[in-house]
Amino acid sequence: MKYTFVALSACLGLFAATSAHATENGSPTTAMGTYTFGSGFLPPATPTGTFGLRTAYYTTDDLRLNNGDRSDNDLSIDVFSVGVAYIRMTDQTLFGGRYGFGAVMPFFKMDADLDVNINGTTVFSDDASVFRQADLQLLPLMLAWNPAPNMGVTAQFQIQAPTGDYDEDRLISPGLNHWAFSPILGISYITASGLELSTLSQFDINTENPDTHYRSGTEYRNEFAIGQHIESYTVGLGGYYYHQITDDKGDSLGSQDGNRARVWALGPAVSFFKPGLPSVWFHAYKEFGARNRTQGYNIAMRVAQSF
Repeated sequence: MKYTFVALSACLGLFAATSAHATENGSPTTAMGTYTFGSGFLPPATPTGTFGLRTAYYTTDDLRLNNGDRSDNDLSIDVFSVGVAYIRMTDQTLFGGRYGFGAVMPFFKMDADLDVNINGTTVFSDDASVFRQADLQLLPLMLAWNPAPNMGVTAQFQIQAPTGDYDEDRLISPGLNHWAFSPILGISYITASGLELSTLSQFDINTENPDTHYRSGTEYRNEFAIGQHIESYTVGLGGYYYHQITDDKGDSLGSQDGNRARVWALGPAVSFFKPGLPSVWFHAYKEFGARNRTQGYNIAMRVAQSF
């Protein structure tokens, strides 16, 4: 069974300006909740390539501390993202897998309010609203294997370039102002009865922000989905686990060890695939178990078509 799958990602900036945040300004480097069903498959080789569109909405007013307790500070953030992607798979092979390449251009509409409270008194308040381009993501290496019937494996290497709008003095920014390099591995297996198991792991290795001299730690993300194929649909559960695995580095941390973030998310997921028609993925996740970051709701839809 083949999937017309497009790896769309648009990083969701999540600002948390207190000691209860990890990575610079609490922003995960790349989007969570991008992959669900078919994460081990890539598009077929076609004359023109595959075009995709991903829209996502993240909302939260819940900032969690290192021990998982809710912060006394008041934070509200809403992020609507639109990512346009292009993937070109070829008939050429490398290491036994089909070779391809791609790129993703995301745009964010971000609205945030923050009140920092000490002993019940608000000592700092700020808000911001912005709709700008986020950081460009380049995929110079995309490889796809089919080691067994109904099984797909994909390996990718992503480069995130600091092309997005960034303002060091603004509460939120679509761009992160640093480079990131991400190896990615995805696997999907579909049983004879139509039960699908998909998983994808990604590491984000960050460089230093030259304006702030802050370097976010290495981040790990695993996205997963389990569902039943029913004719052209796949219906089930999806989610992700995010964990920062190394400390942040920067003068602003003082004597602190760079706070490390983590969070889980889970919720319903559905996809549609029928040859000749656009492929569609939809999910609605609730985050839980957050540490040193926000936890909220993640809703996304992706559409892709090969030409």
